[in-house]
Amino acid sequence: MSFLNSIEKKSKKFESPFAHWELNEPLTEGQVNEIVNADIANPIEHNLNYDGTRAIDGGEGKFREGISDGGKALKFRCFITKENANKFPNLRNFIQELQNKKTYEKISNLIGKDLSNSYVRVEVICDRKGFWLKPHCDIKEKLISCLLFVNKFNENEDLGTDFYNSELKKIKTLPYRDNYGYFFSSGPNTWHGMEKKEIIKERRCLQVNYVTFKTDWKVED
Repeated sequence: MSFLNSIEKKSKKFESPFAHWELNEPLTEGQVNEIVNADIANPIEHNLNYDGTRAIDGGEGKFREGISDGGKALKFRCFITKENANKFPNLRNFIQELQNKKTYEKISNLIGKDLSNSYVRVEVICDRKGFWLKPHCDIKEKLISCLLFVNKFNENEDLGTDFYNSELKKIKTLPYRDNYGYFFSSGPNTWHGMEKKEIIKERRCLQVNYVTFKTDWKVED
């Protein structure tokens, strides 16, 4: 249970600009390898430009609104579902850890939200040259937001997520270190994004959420 072990033994809580936890070594080697090797379309090869969101091909990010097919943006997004889970056995194990009562109860206690009726959503991310993400707060249906970094190409540590205060002044940048990451619970002033920065090759991450809308992965009773 590498993720839970990271939370319990290799995490640190920060209060500014809002409550969040940084995690060290949350992923196993097998999980890291599957993130690195996941086949995700490159927008540049389709003459598409990043627009400050993750719905870059005319889709509307519908998955964020609870529509499980992901909208049009699906071909540039790699959600782990029951349909493709056989290609990601290690990440399937990771999802099972998230579904485990011991894991979600630990997180529930930290963030002060009940996760016992939630669903797990996991997405492999590969951001390329030109990517940026405008400051935003997550929808209330997203009970926790978690991003785990995989930096195998020695990209700049400045490529981590930027956190802002309520005036949208950047307060800190999470370091884009290999097998490192963070989580926080959504709220009205949890402003985060990523300013325009230089990505040399790619920025790989694993996005992890507990959500109120239905996915393939309900937490255990």
